Formats: sequence, C-alpha cells, structure tokens
Amino acid sequence: MKNSFLSKVLIVILLLSANSSLFAQKKWGGMTLYTVRNEMGKDPKATLKAVADLGYKYIEAVDYKDGKFYGMTPAEFKSYAKSLGLKPISIHMGAMTTSNADKLISDVKAAGFKYFIAPVPPMGMFKFDPKTRSLSMTDDVERLTSVLDTIARKADAAGLKFLYHNHAFEFEKNSKGIVPMEYMLDHLDPKYANFQMDLYWVTKAGVDPVELFKKYPGRFKIWHVKDMDKEGRFAPVGKGTIDFGRILKNAKLSGMKYYIVEQDQVFDGMEPMEAIRLSREGLIKFGFK
Repeated sequence: MKNSFLSKVLIVILLLSANSSLFAQKKWGGMTLYTVRNEMGKDPKATLKAVADLGYKYIEAVDYKDGKFYGMTPAEFKSYAKSLGLKPISIHMGAMTTSNADKLISDVKAAGFKYFIAPVPPMGMFKFDPKTRSLSMTDDVERLTSVLDTIARKADAAGLKFLYHNHAFEFEKNSKGIVPMEYMLDHLDPKYANFQMDLYWVTKAGVDPVELFKKYPGRFKIWHVKDMDKEGRFAPVGKGTIDFGRILKNAKLSGMKYYIVEQDQVFDGMEPMEAIRLSREGLIKFGFK
C-alpha cells in the first residue's frame, strides 16, 4: 500500500513538473510597449500584466522621464517585470544626446535592459511634418554617424549594446547623393554599433531585407516585426503582405538575436491589445519561436 501511495505521489509530481514546463514554454517572443502606449499611460502595471498573460517573454520600452520608466524607478520596473515573467530587452531613447547619454545608460542598465536604441536621428537631426505626417532627417549624415559612434562607445563601456532603428527615410538619397542607411552601415564599427531592422519600414522603402542581410551580414541584432496591408498601412503579423517566412529563413545571416512585434497604429476599430494578440498568432504561423 505504501509503495502504491508513493508511486501515485511521484506520478502527480511528474505531471505537475511537465505541466509547469509546458506553461513556461508558452512564454516566448517580444513586443514593444509603443504599441500599447496609451494603455501604458493609463495603467502601466495592469498593461504589463496583460502583455505577460498573452505569453510574451520580453519587452521593449519607450517611456523614460525624470529617471523613471513608466513612473517606476529602474529597480521597481525591473522587479515588477520579473514578477510577471517579462524580460526587459531593449529601450528606445529618442531624447539621447552626447551630454545626457551617461545618465540614460546608467538608468537603462539598472532597469535590466540589454540594448540601448536610437529610434530616430537624435539631437535635432530628425524631422517630422505634422501636416503630411512624413518623417525625414537632416542631410548631415556624417554628423549623425559621429554622434551615434560616441554614444555607442559609451553604451559599450557600460556593458550595453547600442542599435539604431530605421524608418524608410534612411534609404532615400540626400542632397549629397548619400543613402544614410548605407553610410551608417559602412562607417559605424560593428564592435560598438549595430541595427534594429524594422521590417515594415524597410519594405516600405522598397528594399529587400534579405539583400541587406547578404550585404551587411550580422548587423541586424533585433527585428521589429509588423505587417503591411494592401493599402500600405500597419497590420498585425500574418494579416498583411510581407513574406516573413522567407525573411526568417535568413535570421542567422542577419545576426538577429531577438524579434519584437510592433504596430505603430491600429485601424478599422481594432484595439492595440488585440493587434498584439493577433501578431503572436502570426508569429506562430511563420515559424518564429
């Protein structure tokens, strides 16, 4: 009888262990909190829990003010994310300058992030036209590259990895005949600075991501994964026209370490949380793990 009881206990323990393992495996992939920025502005902790409940494993942040991330100190943000099973991987720091970089980098590291990212050209080199909602940059790509190099070396010295995130305008020739993206790839030392490829914006620019991987292997450490519908608008992964399966086959060539779901805007009554839920289903469809 005693042996029978012990056997049953052992079976229960093994089943619980297996279920626990299966549950743990459900958490994978990443998303950027930019997609749910309005929700984060209202209730960041509840929104982070909802993201975790959807099964995402790591997150990219975009909000930093007065030394805090979404109103939380670096230690608080790191601790709360950990309690949800979320790993802070990367952060977009649009306000970075060569002067404030040391302070930003220190706080970013304390919050547990690994990647320090320039989402657009910093220090006044980014341009946005509110009338046309078009994005662009100044022609001084040489200065931009110098600034990025300086900040990237600071990040490296602190144990962080520096990336630059593209839009479409970096692939357009400027008045000097220079394609900014190519210039940065050619002149930034991969030891210190690499790139976060936004697959939507690369496609929008009429550039083949795979060809970029072939020309600049190993330079694209994180991908932003979002789809494009037939009207050219942002769409959940798998609900548009981008062939992510073909791109994913070249992940190793690109140097990709992490992929992050993003949807800048939602349309036709869709809610941001629904968009990231659908995108996670799309990731499964294309074989992301």
